[in-house]
Amino acid sequence: MLRYDALDALPVRAALPALTAALDGPGTAVLAAPPGTGKTTLVPLALAGLLDGGPARRVVVAEPRRIAVRAAARRMAWLLGERPGESVGFTVRGERVVGRHTRVEVVTTGVLLQRLQRDQELTGVDVAMLDECHERHLDADTSAAFLWDVRETLRPELRLVAASATTDTEGWARLLGGAPVVEARGTAYDVEVVWAPPARPVRPPHGMRVDPALLAHVASVVRRALAERSGDVLCFLPGVGEIARVAGQLGDLGGVDVLQVHGRAPAAVQDAVLVPGERRRVVLATAVAESSLTVPGVRVVVDSGLAREPRVDHARGLSALTTVRASQASGRQRAGRAGREAPGAVYRCWAEAEDGRLPRFPAPEIKVADLASFALQAACWGDPGASSLALLDPPPGGAMAAAGRLLTAVGAVDSAGRATGRGLRLARLGLHPRLGRALLDGASRVGVERAAEVVALLSEEAPREYGDDLAGALRGARRGGDAYGARWRAEVRRLRAVASEGISHPPARDSRLQSEVEPHQVAGLVAALAYPERVAKFDSGSYLMISGTRAEVSDGSPLRGAPWLAVAVADRPVGKGHARVRLAAVVDEEVARLAAGALLDERDEVHWADGDVVARRVERLGAVELAVRPLRNADAGLVREALLDGLRQEGLRLLRWSADAGVLRQRLAFLRLHLGEPWPDVSDASLHARVEEWLEPELSRARRRADLARIDAGQALGRLLPWASGEAARLEELAPERIAVPSGSRIRIDYGDPEQPVLAVKLQEMFGLQESPRVAGVPLLVHLLSPAGRPAAVTADLASFWKDGYKGVRAELRGRYPKHPWPEDPASAEPTRHTNARLRR
Repeated sequence: MLRYDALDALPVRAALPALTAALDGPGTAVLAAPPGTGKTTLVPLALAGLLDGGPARRVVVAEPRRIAVRAAARRMAWLLGERPGESVGFTVRGERVVGRHTRVEVVTTGVLLQRLQRDQELTGVDVAMLDECHERHLDADTSAAFLWDVRETLRPELRLVAASATTDTEGWARLLGGAPVVEARGTAYDVEVVWAPPARPVRPPHGMRVDPALLAHVASVVRRALAERSGDVLCFLPGVGEIARVAGQLGDLGGVDVLQVHGRAPAAVQDAVLVPGERRRVVLATAVAESSLTVPGVRVVVDSGLAREPRVDHARGLSALTTVRASQASGRQRAGRAGREAPGAVYRCWAEAEDGRLPRFPAPEIKVADLASFALQAACWGDPGASSLALLDPPPGGAMAAAGRLLTAVGAVDSAGRATGRGLRLARLGLHPRLGRALLDGASRVGVERAAEVVALLSEEAPREYGDDLAGALRGARRGGDAYGARWRAEVRRLRAVASEGISHPPARDSRLQSEVEPHQVAGLVAALAYPERVAKFDSGSYLMISGTRAEVSDGSPLRGAPWLAVAVADRPVGKGHARVRLAAVVDEEVARLAAGALLDERDEVHWADGDVVARRVERLGAVELAVRPLRNADAGLVREALLDGLRQEGLRLLRWSADAGVLRQRLAFLRLHLGEPWPDVSDASLHARVEEWLEPELSRARRRADLARIDAGQALGRLLPWASGEAARLEELAPERIAVPSGSRIRIDYGDPEQPVLAVKLQEMFGLQESPRVAGVPLLVHLLSPAGRPAAVTADLASFWKDGYKGVRAELRGRYPKHPWPEDPASAEPTRHTNARLRR
């Protein structure tokens, strides 16, 4: 029996004619309807012809979360006066409630993807509706792209609706071929904004960490809201851990029920939240309550301002959820929950001045998430690389490349990126490809049951009280009577079933997985199969993963000191260079070799280290050394490269540079600067680049540092002189080592500054010279020295010095050195190396 009073009260009803016309015409539409208008519950019933007659159609509604799937199906069934499984049913992973006469089926986007991969035509479905598409979950974006492809190539009669709770609809309309946008007006009441920042600064979120001071403040704001306002309070927090902490801080509120709502909450709790309570309630919720659920009775929202988004650290091989500041769009969605049924208020736990600096929208998951599952879905769809899919945002190239490497490693795609038979099976497991590989290969090694148990434990974050030892957590899940244990057992049953499909034709057993695995290392083997690059060996006080990332275990952990670990979960703490192990299992080297055998390598390594050539034969798993022995008669080419690396690291000083060799290099640098070609560039970078031209054959005969020290750098450098053009013969003419001065002395030129070389000469030896001497046309910078060899004057213009500067120098020095000549006219005086006394003799 239809509940017309409830149906007629839903504002989206006024938009149904326009929506129906769009689907009867172009066949696609974008529905923009604020939360609470009935878009999730009324529209599918109308499209299926279950309300006011009309053609009977089969409608599939895709929701981003399981809790929303169940809630939407139950609400629609209630509106029809039925139970779920009659006209309206639902399917989530591990649970299907659908009958023979079901016309509306609500599914998760993940279930829809699985269905599309099995049946690309989506046989029997007349209308597909993607709800909450504004949230930009990766599965939703992928489903939209696949559905559009189906409509364009296979089933032009398939009707598509993208439903959004925001007015940001232009992109979706464009994606669906210029689909009409149908807007439904809401009846939201006014919501007063109360800014409630902490009294003292709190640390910003980092990774999964949230400052406890902020959570304590959120709890105090909840108490304040209860005291200042009427109605139920809905408090938004980023995750399950934060919900539990705030619930603990609230304690007994006296006549107020505290409910915790998240994707892992028991079905009974989820159901209780969706019906009015007899007592006042505080509902602590994650983002599941932003737009997918209507919580009756809520008049107040307390917003922590935080959210969780996926992030991938490709450098460390780590991926996880991370805590971020919620976007402005999320803030509006959350605040709107307080105005669904009556005027309300939102208490925002940050300063008003911060609000404008928040991101406008949440980051699309395709931009920040691990794309391995997406890449596998695209490959199985027949579009490796996802280059032809209709997506609002293209996948980042780096993330897709990383996904491709992973899929190749697990045998899911071939060298061209096309899905293999194994890849098709992995895609249908409803798991990340890593966990799919662990399930299939683990089942062939330790049995389906035990592999399913470990993979189920890795599929959903276990409660913290289970600890960081994966084997211990497995024992806890087996005996646990908590909500997590119930979900874990249900997932084990599902995985056992999917892993057993086609068991008569199991995948070929990996020859590296043939030996027996110790029972206590089963969990470690399965985890290592999922994350082979995270297998870690104890080394120098911490663990070195195969990927090269360093990791540490916490004090008091049962894992501490184990020679080998298979790390399943790790993150990077604030201010730490190493990762922190959150969940791992003890294994041994044999298991490490079994699980990560594809990364096993044995090669000769010759490199420069600790100031000399190191040659050795190394067996390693990625970055982890397993065995090392000295290598005699190393390949000459490898030795040469190591010596060159040493020269790059420590410089050309490793060669034997005599004084003459150093001067030659300076002279050549001077000529290069002032004359250019054909004089060679003798900078370090250029000499390294032309090493074959000047350092052979000496370099090819060298084997170690000591051999480099015996190479005469001056003799080798001479090979770079322009012999072919004949210019080399002019070296002494253009850049002589010494130059004759008026006294007859031959004075060495200092080419240390190639801009202007220096001639340091006693002043009396330059008498009679009218102009400064030049080399290669460049005037020398003359350092005129006192009789004691100390600088008396510096000039590049000798004539000007004789005229103006000499008088002052003469007046200062002739009293100090009376035995030396100090003529009044030095420009015409006789140059000399001697004193007056010797001149008279």
